[in-house]
Amino acid sequence: MSDANLFQLGIGLETGAHAEDSRSPSAAPISRDVLDDTRDDHFIRRDGRVYAGTHLIIEVVNGHGLDEETRIQAAFRDCVDACGATLLHIHTHKFSPQGVSGVAVLAESHISVHTWPEIGYGAFDVFMCGDADPWQAVDVLKLAFRTEDVRVKELLRGDGLVTEMCAA
Repeated sequence: MSDANLFQLGIGLETGAHAEDSRSPSAAPISRDVLDDTRDDHFIRRDGRVYAGTHLIIEVVNGHGLDEETRIQAAFRDCVDACGATLLHIHTHKFSPQGVSGVAVLAESHISVHTWPEIGYGAFDVFMCGDADPWQAVDVLKLAFRTEDVRVKELLRGDGLVTEMCAA
């Protein structure tokens, strides 16, 4: 069977994994009582809101060492520790002539980066659910890349969806 046919079947070419089919009308409904406090779903319940996780878009500006894979990997590990998260895997790639992309896969979600060291810029995403606190990554990144210019935007992933799911 050709790769194109495998792709059309929803089979991942690298892993053999099957894509989730959300179109099946015969599937049994799934209980979505995410407001049950005894459920271990890692949804965050804070200030009357329920959401899947906190996603920070962190821009490191005027940073140093953004072309060093080992420094980025160490920053990922330090972020994981500071945030109280669980590291599953780190993968980075060094580009030529410069730049690094990478991801730290966490039990709570992920940290990712792409850097432009020639201008001192690193674009980080820090997304975590459960009890992990992604805001702790901000000071870690300031220290790791020797800059005070770190800009952050926050998105509460899944905010407002729980009410819609429970009403369905």
